[in-house]
Amino acid sequence: MQAVPSDPKIADYAPDAPQLTPYDEQHAVTYMRLLDAEADNADWREVARIVLGIDATLDPDRARRTFESHLARAKWAAAHGFRHLLLRGWSKSEE
Repeated sequence: MQAVPSDPKIADYAPDAPQLTPYDEQHAVTYMRLLDAEADNADWREVARIVLGIDATLDPDRARRTFESHLARAKWAAAHGFRHLLLRGWSKSEE
């Protein structure tokens, strides 16, 4: 079994592939946290700091683009991507 890192590194841009990527699978918890934060109307700067580990006061452009990229991917994954995972099931190496 291959373990998912408990704190995977955040890229500046989330994937935009039409299917789930290994990055998406590693960041499923990150995506859920972003969706929860949006549902709670949390300030994006606070979310960038807490969830993505980027201080918006020190690097506002990177924080904003990373936040927006990952939130968009989280929404895609929730609407489309994880459906693919459920349909194909977890591989033996993922169990």
